[in-house]
Amino acid sequence: MEAAATTCYRHPSQEAYVRCTRCDRYICPDCMREASVGHHCVECVKEGQRSVRQARSLFGGAVTGAAAPVVTYVLMALNIVAYVVEVVRSGTVDRFGMLGAVLVDPSGVQYYYKGETYPGLELTGVADGEWYRLLTGAFLHLPPDASFGVMHLVFNMLALWNLGRMVEGQLGRARYLALYLLSAVGGSVLVYLVSPETTAVGASGAIFGLAASFYVINRRLGRDMRAVNRFMAGFLLWMVISAAFTSWEGHLGGLLTGGLVTYGLAYAPARLRTSAAQLAGGVVLVVLLVAVVALRTAVLTGAV
Repeated sequence: MEAAATTCYRHPSQEAYVRCTRCDRYICPDCMREASVGHHCVECVKEGQRSVRQARSLFGGAVTGAAAPVVTYVLMALNIVAYVVEVVRSGTVDRFGMLGAVLVDPSGVQYYYKGETYPGLELTGVADGEWYRLLTGAFLHLPPDASFGVMHLVFNMLALWNLGRMVEGQLGRARYLALYLLSAVGGSVLVYLVSPETTAVGASGAIFGLAASFYVINRRLGRDMRAVNRFMAGFLLWMVISAAFTSWEGHLGGLLTGGLVTYGLAYAPARLRTSAAQLAGGVVLVVLLVAVVALRTAVLTGAV
């Protein structure tokens, strides 16, 4: 009697004469994966990949090699889409720009808020509970009819493109995104502390945070700092010059926050460079920023 033909465990309709060297099941040519000894089936290959420890950079991020800087692309897209919304809806900046505390009359005219209430005037801004402005303002830019106009967006996106790719490659996507958002909020918090009556928009705070991160990363990696120092000098000079028409508070706040976050990632003891420890550090920073905003709000509203 002729023996029954063996079939692939994944494709019962196909005859198979080769076994997986790991699980010993028969596999057809479509399911064969070349291995150092014999062939493996698809499931064993997946199982082996899960057991391989992924390479990590010095800062804890996954080494992605030549992978595309996806987060940088997404952030650029969000900024551009937000600008289109500004063009279509003229009140977007007034509604979502970073604004600490002003009084607004029915016609929309704003008055500096000094902790007093006046009949017919309404408090608006972060002090009135609009905390979302701390982040949304970082995705908006000066409208087309402003003196700096669309160039505000263009310059910021060029800086994000050049800095973001390098920083994302070193920190990994999750840490890079956290750095960007924390730097954006850090810039807004300093605006709130120093100039709560000023409307501030732009990704500059987050980008200055990336610039600080770029500096710390190169220093930690032991690279030649001469070109990096010249680059940072240019960024600091731009912060001074741009103070005449943009928010220097946002720039400085983002710079300090980005530098602090990256310094923690780069120079923390090895035992504290785990994902859990870094997440805990990020949470502590968020709590600190929230506490600062809450205290400033209490002062502005006369609660303390």
